Amino acid sequence: MVPQSRFLLATAAAAVALGFAAGAQAAVTVIGGGLAEACSQAAVGGESDREYEELCDLAIETEFLNARDRAGTYVNRGVLRMRRTEYGKAIEDFDQAIRMKPDLGEGYVNRGAAYIGQERYEASIGEINRGLELGVEEPAKAYYNRALAYEGLEDARSAYFDYQKAQELAPGWGAPAEQLARFTVTRRSVPQ
Repeated sequence: MVPQSRFLLATAAAAVALGFAAGAQAAVTVIGGGLAEACSQAAVGGESDREYEELCDLAIETEFLNARDRAGTYVNRGVLRMRRTEYGKAIEDFDQAIRMKPDLGEGYVNRGAAYIGQERYEASIGEINRGLELGVEEPAKAYYNRALAYEGLEDARSAYFDYQKAQELAPGWGAPAEQLARFTVTRRSVPQ
């Protein structure tokens, strides 16, 4: 009889509290040369200054945008706000984007990331799952965020596998590897 194997995972449970709460933001690419594109580039580029948020505001207020680009601009403004830990305002933007374009996965993934910032881990997982079902431009970020939520729920096993999936999808992105380095994985035989 071959003994069954199981994984034991150990990780620093305080990881979420130590600065990982904001998660990875998934911006929406908007093209066209206007303010909405500048807002998109700021979100994709990791910016958080209010001056970039003002570009998003102006794009929303003054530019003629199709439904996807308008919703994407709300997502991008929400990303900028989330980087400044303005989770409530960010969630308002993600809610607006989802009302406008319910099939835009980034709206759900980012709302899930904002929920992580608010330590609403269970709700976060549902949002991220919905975003993954709809499809997103950067699924590695969704898996990374879901891993953070699982850590917040003290589900190290699920977190570990989501960090692995994030690393597999984006091997050049260092954040998943950094998180995986905190885990210790051992196999133990389980008597039958």
